[in-house]
Amino acid sequence: MFQWFDERLEISRLYNKFLRKAFPVHHSFFLGEIALFAFVVLVLTGIFLTLNYEPSIREVNLPDGSTVPAAYASVLYIDSLPFGAVIRSVHHWSAHIMVAAVFLHLLRVLISGAYKKPRELNWLIGLGLLGLTIVTAFTGYALPYDNYAVTATRIGYGIGASIPFVGGAIAEIMFGGEFPGSTHSVPRLYSIHVLWLPLTLIALIGLHLLIMVKQKHTQPKYAEKVAPGKILGVPLYPQQSVMMGILFLVYLAVTVFIAGAFIAHPIEAFGPPTPQTPAVKPDWYFLWIYGILQVIPSEWQFRFFGAVIGPEFIGGVIVPGILGAVAALLPFVDVSKDKVRYLELPSEHPVRTSVTLGVLMFFIMSTLAGYKIDLNLSNAVLWTLILVVPVLTGVVSYILLKALYGRSWERSSAEPQAAD
Repeated sequence: MFQWFDERLEISRLYNKFLRKAFPVHHSFFLGEIALFAFVVLVLTGIFLTLNYEPSIREVNLPDGSTVPAAYASVLYIDSLPFGAVIRSVHHWSAHIMVAAVFLHLLRVLISGAYKKPRELNWLIGLGLLGLTIVTAFTGYALPYDNYAVTATRIGYGIGASIPFVGGAIAEIMFGGEFPGSTHSVPRLYSIHVLWLPLTLIALIGLHLLIMVKQKHTQPKYAEKVAPGKILGVPLYPQQSVMMGILFLVYLAVTVFIAGAFIAHPIEAFGPPTPQTPAVKPDWYFLWIYGILQVIPSEWQFRFFGAVIGPEFIGGVIVPGILGAVAALLPFVDVSKDKVRYLELPSEHPVRTSVTLGVLMFFIMSTLAGYKIDLNLSNAVLWTLILVVPVLTGVVSYILLKALYGRSWERSSAEPQAAD
């Protein structure tokens, strides 16, 4: 039977060419696989949610006689189903895990120098995956259509609409009109969330994996001495596939436990949309932007060719845009060593490592600013934390790296380099 299929589909050739590809074994490499597992779980749980969700804000009556939007009522119905609340909670936490895993995966690539030639394209695809993952999470914010969801989504609508010249068009395309209020907003966000963004993510994930297989994986530093010029690892099938299967089961068990122990977003606690705005904060991956918006004074606005440049555009678009542009240009600026085959140690590149730590501290301090009212901190204190602490972190990190590893850099640079 196998020979019959092999003669027609050349299965043995496929096995020898692709399934015997060597994969290096290193704990940090599993971050990308965890992101992939999270996406698979999101799709599977999303199918269940889609079958029981009504993307509409038409008014419906609940058994207790109250009138609520249909989207809100359908989420209540999902929660009433056997394991419905747990499945919705798994969907929620998997979104958090995917954002975190993609970010940490990119961070690993950054500090190890694996973004350099010839991997510039995959670095850009990774940045695109992070951005699309965050946007996909945002479009799911409004779907429960409770008071929290409407308030949080309204902030995103304001940021999008604040973009000069094209903001109105972008908000119209994404939200289907003014949010909240337009009857087209929830159906529009729903279609983007369950169709267009997942399809784009699937395409980018597939392209990312295809390029990785074509270019071969980067390796830990020790592989340079053990097997120079070769990939040191285990074949995709069966060893790597078995490890991936076990990791997926572990991921599923941990996620289901978290989802059952911490049921996500109980919409009854916020209720259907009301004129009152609840005191809410966005999820952690948006909290740093929210913090920047908290400390930018309302009078920070000026006109540019007739368009108004205001705090929402500065904090919600310009700052993230600058960080994204710098990250995208990095592989084309940092050409210190072409064709990186082995992962570079962070200690060997003090400038890159120190700047990375400074940027991470910027995110942390901006996130802290999101608790401005809770901590009763002034704008002056928060601006000092946001601007000064990251710089100090970078400087101190560089000094420590140079003091601890300076001599080892000199020795390694003096050693003869192995030929390709």
